Amino acid sequence: MSTPAAAKSLDKSRRRLLDDIEQEQTQRTKITDSYLFWMLWRFLKPYVAQLVGVFVLLLLVSGLNLLLPYLIKVAVDGPINAGELDGLVPIGAIYIGTIAAIFILRFAYTFWLQTIGQNALMNLRQTLFEHIIRQDMRYFSLTPVGKITARMSNDIEALTELLSTSIVMVASNMLTLVGIILVMFALNWRLALIGLAMLPIMTILSIYFRKKIRAASMRFHKVVGEYQAFLNEQFNGMLIVQLFGRQMQTRSAFDKVNDSYLEVHIDLRDIYTFYASILQMLTTIGLALVLYGGGSGVLAGWATLGMLIAFIDYTRRSFEPVLQLSEQFAQIQTAFSAGERVARMLQVESEIQEPEQPIAIEHFDSTVTFENVVFGYEAEHPVLKGIDLHIQPGERVAIVGATGAGKTSLVKLLARYYDVDSGQILVGGVDIRYLSTADLRRFVTVVPQNPYCFNGTIADNLRLFDTNVTHEQMVAAAKTACAAPFIERLPGDYDYMLLPGGANLSHGQRQLLALARALIHSPESVLVLDEATSNIDTETEVLIQQGLVQVLHNRTSLIIAHRLSTIRDADRIIVMKHGKIIEEGNHESLLALDGVYAQLYHRQFVDMYEPEAMPV
Repeated sequence: MSTPAAAKSLDKSRRRLLDDIEQEQTQRTKITDSYLFWMLWRFLKPYVAQLVGVFVLLLLVSGLNLLLPYLIKVAVDGPINAGELDGLVPIGAIYIGTIAAIFILRFAYTFWLQTIGQNALMNLRQTLFEHIIRQDMRYFSLTPVGKITARMSNDIEALTELLSTSIVMVASNMLTLVGIILVMFALNWRLALIGLAMLPIMTILSIYFRKKIRAASMRFHKVVGEYQAFLNEQFNGMLIVQLFGRQMQTRSAFDKVNDSYLEVHIDLRDIYTFYASILQMLTTIGLALVLYGGGSGVLAGWATLGMLIAFIDYTRRSFEPVLQLSEQFAQIQTAFSAGERVARMLQVESEIQEPEQPIAIEHFDSTVTFENVVFGYEAEHPVLKGIDLHIQPGERVAIVGATGAGKTSLVKLLARYYDVDSGQILVGGVDIRYLSTADLRRFVTVVPQNPYCFNGTIADNLRLFDTNVTHEQMVAAAKTACAAPFIERLPGDYDYMLLPGGANLSHGQRQLLALARALIHSPESVLVLDEATSNIDTETEVLIQQGLVQVLHNRTSLIIAHRLSTIRDADRIIVMKHGKIIEEGNHESLLALDGVYAQLYHRQFVDMYEPEAMPV
């Protein structure tokens, strides 16, 4: 029994290992800002014409914004200074019309860009999803579901804000800032130098805080990913948590994750607040300098009162882009760090590669051959050690052995969830590495030990949402797999709605559904039953064996089982131990051999009935 100290040490070691792996991946796949821009441009490129239109509208809005302070200058130095109030009417009409035009144009480009951004990110989501589902099973074994979910939800949402809101403000503010600088120098270079004196300092501070906010954003989203992964793991394992009374330990672990979430959020807030406060202070100082310097210029005669008022407005407007950029800074850096994680996920390549020119099998003879197959999940620890096995068309072969013997690994290799380290596996006389995975899994159908049920009805799970599957096909397969009796007892039978994961069915019922599903979608393929009857009661086992007699007749099949009662009628039984085949033959010959199979058989069917083996 492990001690709390040992468990804590193990948890720290695991965290260090995961951090080392993530750090190594980060260093190996360095993502620059320019790379992120090119990645986003891939999805924005189809909308170039619309983007040009948005840019034109941005130019118009920026130009009209520059006109407003100039109209104030004209009004003060003209009609107001001359005491001709009637002259203010046309200037006022132009001013109001300019404000109305700015409102309409700003609404137009914001709406337009929102539409472009949402369409581009819809394509990005689709691309990322398709990229993820092409990954091999090793990827899904090593990557927490919470992390994948975070990429598809939180990180894409951060990019949504970037394209639909932040990019508008950045572009608009940059155009406005450049325009203000040009107008200010055109009107009065002295006042322009005074008004823009704080701008270089603001720029340097922005560059400095950009790095700090970016780093804090990366930490924040890393913690968010861990938080979601923790919740996914705990909620999926809630049955075990409650059965073994682990609520306190789970609560304690959540406290740590929650504290990390709060801590990194506060760090990000503090950095941004400090940065924004400094900018506000510099803005106030800048306006004070313009007021003092411009006032001196008016008294000295090198500036007019209207020009001073206009420059105060221009100076304030020159600071606004920087201030608004500072407000967008945390969001922009969050989006960039999110984009970095999305880009890194898009860079992950599946270890199971499709052949450049896959071989097409026109006449599938359903032979299966393992030739000197060596495989290990870790290179230094092989699970299979030189497996040679040939299965004839129509032959029923059972594989038995103790846990860890390598039985399920054979299935994973045959379905090409993993590739062999050496040797080869042939299906229909062709190395499976030269078949497309779609063809291979059409030729080889696996009924897994722990079948999964999707949200939907019984019919949805049998058809796998394929409308081409008829009701008659579905019912026939269910009857053959002996699933029809329990289905027809459910309210609504085939229209019975399943809970997430099929929680309102027993494990055995889910296995029967999985078997029927395999019969529907791959009626003539090599059928692999990976402990597919391990959780079925004795009565159901008799029924399914009767159904399998018809299903497996003249059909190549590979049956992996702990329960030897399910494989006694197999044409051939393979006994594995420590990744090697140690015995081979039919049920009677292996019993006569009196080896490992005989020991397993007697342990299951003889010893349990001896008086001394019964509990007292």
